[in-house]
Amino acid sequence: METPTPRVVLGIEPVTIDRSDGFGAMLETLELPVARLWFDYGDSRLAACDPRDRFFRAGPGGMQVILRDAVAEARAGQVLESFGAVDLECLPDHAIPPGVVAHYLLGCDADVHERCAFSSWVVPQLRALGWHVELDEGYPYRVVEDATWYAHVEPEEARPDWFGLELGVEIDGRRVNLLPALVDLLSSSARGASLASLVERRRTIAVALPDGRYLAVPPEQARGLLRVIGELYDGDDAEPAALRFGTMSAGALPRLDEALAGARGGVRWSGSTRPRELGEVLSDPAPVEPPRGLRATLRDYQAAGVAWLQHLRACGAGGILADDMGLGKTLQTIAHLAIEKEAGRLEDPALIVAPTSLSFNWARELAKFAPHLRVVALTGAQRHARYAELDRADVAITSYPVLLRDEERLAARRWHLVVLDEAHTVKNPRSRAHRAVKRIDAAHRLCLTGTPVENHLGELWSLFDFLDPGLFGDELTFRRVYRLPIEQLGDEERLASLRDKVSPYLLRRLKRDVASELPPKTEIVRPVELRGDQRELYERIRLAAHESVRRVIQKQGLAASTVPILDALTKLRQVCCDPRLVAMRAAHEVRRSAKYERLFELLDAQLGRGHRVLVFSQFTRMLALIARGLSERGVPYLTLTGESRDRASLVDRFERGDADVFLISLKAGGVGLTLTSADTVVHYDPWWNPAAQDQATDRAYRIGQTRPVVVTSLIARGSVEERMLALQERKRRLAEGVLGGGGARLALSEDDVEELFAPLTP
Repeated sequence: METPTPRVVLGIEPVTIDRSDGFGAMLETLELPVARLWFDYGDSRLAACDPRDRFFRAGPGGMQVILRDAVAEARAGQVLESFGAVDLECLPDHAIPPGVVAHYLLGCDADVHERCAFSSWVVPQLRALGWHVELDEGYPYRVVEDATWYAHVEPEEARPDWFGLELGVEIDGRRVNLLPALVDLLSSSARGASLASLVERRRTIAVALPDGRYLAVPPEQARGLLRVIGELYDGDDAEPAALRFGTMSAGALPRLDEALAGARGGVRWSGSTRPRELGEVLSDPAPVEPPRGLRATLRDYQAAGVAWLQHLRACGAGGILADDMGLGKTLQTIAHLAIEKEAGRLEDPALIVAPTSLSFNWARELAKFAPHLRVVALTGAQRHARYAELDRADVAITSYPVLLRDEERLAARRWHLVVLDEAHTVKNPRSRAHRAVKRIDAAHRLCLTGTPVENHLGELWSLFDFLDPGLFGDELTFRRVYRLPIEQLGDEERLASLRDKVSPYLLRRLKRDVASELPPKTEIVRPVELRGDQRELYERIRLAAHESVRRVIQKQGLAASTVPILDALTKLRQVCCDPRLVAMRAAHEVRRSAKYERLFELLDAQLGRGHRVLVFSQFTRMLALIARGLSERGVPYLTLTGESRDRASLVDRFERGDADVFLISLKAGGVGLTLTSADTVVHYDPWWNPAAQDQATDRAYRIGQTRPVVVTSLIARGSVEERMLALQERKRRLAEGVLGGGGARLALSEDDVEELFAPLTP
């Protein structure tokens, strides 16, 4: 008995499929891929369906009887079926039209990728088993087995810093551009099929070639390849001969090498080398030395952030520093500015645009960390005279409202760098603020925001429309290519493509990711702007208190006037906290408190991110007002004051999670508590003695705390609160302060008193 050699011939035959849906028969005849199975016994060939168990063959001694090896033939049929082939004898009689000579069906409902997988994946295995495999001349699922990828980059003549990328394969020395076919595959996700579903559980991805054949790409290669195509494709041309991209998209080119690393010969590059070199640089920021004039020690992650900012500047790209709140975006930006100054690149000033409540904070932080930088504040009613100082300035600070009012003046000059703080302010591309910032003429652009995406991906597009309008194309293109596939179809591959595209230009570190680099506590001062009736009430009380204090000092002397001064300052502080604390008829008519509203904005943000919060105040009546607001909003809370009976029970309840907000009076909660389950501390009305305030903060940051602690002090901008903090810092009385218990005295000069009772700054 001879052992036969299986021979498979792949072809196309008509097969009738029953598409009945329960309401009646519906037969459909399709041209489907089939296999004819033969067995070679020496020079003799028999079909698998031949019923004979033996046959005659001429030999040297005459005719020979050859017995068929039924076991070997059956095993061959099982091998085919293991690869998904279906024996036609198992189908109903109506499925096989007359004249069909095939033996196996290779896929009824399979798509082109699965059918090409048989050619690219199964056929080589059959040949490795010693089978003979043939393809009929008209078999449509032929695959190219010997192809090498190439990528050709050409600069665009019409636009500098823009390029065109052609991508394809070389077959028999001839280049075949595959971009139209690859874009068609990519576009299938916009038609309802995600990229993940395209490559999931497939053995190959079939890319159509112009000659009717297919290139079989392994799924992982296809996944990476289509992700890169997704980064560069702008969606305008359905069959692009080349992908147009700017330098900010050059970071995708190294990922093309990574995606096709397993392909035969990798990728052969030709044409311009500049964007590929830039792409390599974008993916690898080099460390930089901290500026000599910076009066701060950068944490490791902050130093890395400054290196990243310098890296973007060197590449001529803009970016988004999106670190979590409290990680020092302001300090990193100031260090970046200081480096630019030392390198002599700050020939034109940098412009910082911030919310009104933060513009003064920028001036204070610049003076604290980089006092050698010349700063001009373009805020308030006196700003117009300061425009003349810009030619000698290093940094200008303005606010979004001022930007709208002074749009023409700010857009008329050249800036070295424009920084948008709380950049999500311009997330609406149709807002006046967005249009105004786009008009600013700057060599470099930077966005600072802890929330680059709050509601939808369109907000991210809006930020990059400011940074580089060409990166994502227009808003409609971005919606079609990214928003719809990601937000509506849950396309993880398209999301990964978007992440890859923005990753060189967006740096985001969360507190939990850099915990080992965090300082013992991150302290943030949040200025709040007093407005309207609250501002008028402050000024009315300030004028009366100032006059009264002057008379007392004149009569009794400064040293003997401590109590009257403290009383006057306390009343002003109460106005800053909430007018409802002030025992005056005029105060009862003030309906709004800026600091009270800012507190609840902060609580909403922190609680929404899963943080747990301690709120300290010296005024128990203020805690009662906050408690009422929490109750109205349905937020569980606990309160600890000097009147609380069972402190330990309250602490235990908070630690086990009965509430995520703990309201504590500074006097009652300054010592003797361990509240390490909280990671956020809010000082509603900062204590004049920083040592006492630090003790309260340390209720959360102490042994047993595993998370970084962010400490936020709310102060009324330009008020006695801010003036006292500035006074403390200037005179370095951080240990004792100006007000405090335990024998601490109010140590002020008459000039200090005059400053504390000065009018609110504009």
